[in-house]
Amino acid sequence: MQRAPHHRSRSRSGVLAAALGVGALTASLLGGSSTASARPYPEPSPTEAIGAIGATGATGATTLSLPSPPGGQNVRVLVFHASTTEESPTVDAGIAAIETIGQTGPAAGRFKTEATDDAAVFTNATKLGKYNAVVFLTGGGDVLDPAQEAGLESFLEAGGGFLGVHDAARTEPYSDWFTGLIGARPAGAASAVQRAVVEVGDRQHPATKSLPLEWKRPDKWFNWAVNPSGSVHTVARVQESSYAPGTGANGADHPVSWCRDYDGGRSFYTGMGGTVDSFAETDFRDHLRGALSWTTRLSRADCKATINANYTAQRVTQPNQPGQNDQIGEPHGLVTAPDGRVFSIGRGGADSSKPVVTDWNNPDMGKGQGEIHVYDPKTKKVTLAGALTVFGNKGGGDELIKVEEGLLGIELDPGFATNGWVYLHYTPHSQINRDTHMAKRYVSRFTFDQASNKLDLASEKVLLKWPVQIHSCCHAGGGLAWDSKGNLYIATGDNNSSGFSGGYSGNNPEPNFKGVSFADARRTAGNTNNLNGKILRIHPEADGTYTLPEGNLFTGKEQDEGGGKTRGEIYVMGVRNPARISIDKATDTLYAGWVGPDAGAPSTTWGPAKYDTFAAITKPGNHGWPYCMGNNQPYRDRNLPDPSKPLGWYDCAKPKNESPNNDGLVNLPPVTANTIWYSPQGGGVDYPRDANGVPSYKTEEQKLLMPWLKGGSQATMNGPVYRYDAASTSTEKWPAYWDGKWFVGDFYDGDQPRHAVLTDPRTVGKGGIPAHAETLKKIIPVGANGIRNLMDWKFAADGSLYVQDYGRGFFTSDAKSALWRVTYKGGEPTPSADNLARKAAVR
Repeated sequence: MQRAPHHRSRSRSGVLAAALGVGALTASLLGGSSTASARPYPEPSPTEAIGAIGATGATGATTLSLPSPPGGQNVRVLVFHASTTEESPTVDAGIAAIETIGQTGPAAGRFKTEATDDAAVFTNATKLGKYNAVVFLTGGGDVLDPAQEAGLESFLEAGGGFLGVHDAARTEPYSDWFTGLIGARPAGAASAVQRAVVEVGDRQHPATKSLPLEWKRPDKWFNWAVNPSGSVHTVARVQESSYAPGTGANGADHPVSWCRDYDGGRSFYTGMGGTVDSFAETDFRDHLRGALSWTTRLSRADCKATINANYTAQRVTQPNQPGQNDQIGEPHGLVTAPDGRVFSIGRGGADSSKPVVTDWNNPDMGKGQGEIHVYDPKTKKVTLAGALTVFGNKGGGDELIKVEEGLLGIELDPGFATNGWVYLHYTPHSQINRDTHMAKRYVSRFTFDQASNKLDLASEKVLLKWPVQIHSCCHAGGGLAWDSKGNLYIATGDNNSSGFSGGYSGNNPEPNFKGVSFADARRTAGNTNNLNGKILRIHPEADGTYTLPEGNLFTGKEQDEGGGKTRGEIYVMGVRNPARISIDKATDTLYAGWVGPDAGAPSTTWGPAKYDTFAAITKPGNHGWPYCMGNNQPYRDRNLPDPSKPLGWYDCAKPKNESPNNDGLVNLPPVTANTIWYSPQGGGVDYPRDANGVPSYKTEEQKLLMPWLKGGSQATMNGPVYRYDAASTSTEKWPAYWDGKWFVGDFYDGDQPRHAVLTDPRTVGKGGIPAHAETLKKIIPVGANGIRNLMDWKFAADGSLYVQDYGRGFFTSDAKSALWRVTYKGGEPTPSADNLARKAAVR
């Protein structure tokens, strides 16, 4: 392949002169020979020149008459490499790499490569119209005059493709249109060559689907003057913690490659390719190959999936009428039915205008209504399907007054469409003992009348019940979920106060009410013989009973330490408040999130600050609370008779439950590290460790393994894993880009997480942290008029996302308590199927 040297002096002359003088070049691969006298473009006739120019204005803009779309089945790529400074050595390497890409691989994906540094090609309709895509390997500076830029613009408008590589982001610095084409401008010069980690978040795009999740490579890295995320579709980010980004760093969201449909065509840009060696790298060539496959119309790809403007969030319930909960109760969970209806539960808090009863001597103490509302998207109407009388209405106050019991969870039977069975997790008011401050938690099955949208309360079948103390608040848990084998998972909280341990491990054995400890989570979450602070797994049977599936953490028949010290329902122990759980039925991976204790800062005496936690769980296990949190960071044991005095650090590998309140095993299963944890100090807090593996817990020594999230006031709200349904005809479903991504969020909308994350299949469930995360805060809007207090979120059968906003008060519903629906309106991947360059296109 040959290309012309750049010996042209340029000025911003008139458009007609530029159009007529395009043949005055020395040599070029563009259709000409390598002899010095050859002209690469045919000289246009005056008529052709005028037709190509079209109307001109003060800026000299021109519109070329180009075929739409440009190029054809004989796919051609133009590599343009002009520069206002000395040509970079990367140009030769880049041209050679693109030529090799075009000549290799499956025949249906091959193309011809031609290269030039003469910008006159952009005012020659005959030549420009034969290219499917244009690659800019340009250096910085103003390399196009107005007519030439207008020609490039016409190429895009006709449906052409554009690929910009590295320094192309510094080209045409005064052009707003070119800034839009590229997507972002550098904040300054690129860094020196540094090895960094590239997080490859798009597992669908041909430019990234074959790349590693975490791609380690050297390059020169740009910081961006304005972060383009949300206005472009980012396919890869560079991890700033893996190198020194210098002045103008972009933070945890640092895009490095992105794409979008632009001005009628397709634009892809990568900030990589700043070194000659990049173009010899197999993975980088694959990256370019995929980008060229899309820009040349050899394949389709979705470059709209993360553009904020392509999503609409709409509130679908109205504020309740005064004195009624006709639309929504105190939001506490939702589930979607196969026919699109949405079941939303209210925990039990009353209308704020109604008094609550907190006197234990009053028979109505804490009595509330756990309501089930059904929203039908076909009629856009809400029906109050039923209400359970629950213990869960004591209002606010400290942890010895308020309560989080009530109607806590809902699920629909896998056969709901035919049997109408609904499962509810709740605390019946009729079962509380006002003398001992004890209650019972139920998981019951009810039958729902599909025609009337009413729950038959008389149909109740109680599957499982167990005792809970209700003297102190909080952390009742409540989530329910099914796996693909018909097993029901039940998330239970430990209901213990951490206020008597300074907000640390909640392991103070002394505070009790009538002999029942309410500040020792070793009695509950850390106890192998107690169903609280767990995720249970049972198999419901048609008669309203249940059996135990194989593979739980315990069988219930262990003879260890004398026998009778385990419960066979336990799948996961050591969780504090798993209010939201979900299961990806494609993998049967269990996802859960739970709230941590209350300590605002780490303690070198007692251990870590409060960690709110998310875990991807692939097998039964012990997830640590109240012994260890995060990535196996231990708490300190307490002395008796004086629990204010510390003993040794807990051993996460061999934890022991030596609480006087324990009636289960002393020797516990080893702790499995969790996937995500965050405190007021930030996300994934970690510390140097001593010879025994104990962290220093010194704030000045901390490292943030997950800088994309922060804490403060925090309360995890685990979300679903999205699964794209290609067979669905819905025009509002979220696109395939999100397939396999896990949605993690927080009740609060400040700096806390509202992200979609990717886990590494090699480390998921083994304590591996996410390989990639991206914010959802513009798609699932935050703020006073958005979804400020996220309570639950689930995808519906049509691929839209329903989100519950708790409202702006506590223990009640208010005018902002609502059900929202978030839909996608970006349309199908591009180019359209009938505009592919070849029928046997690369997929």
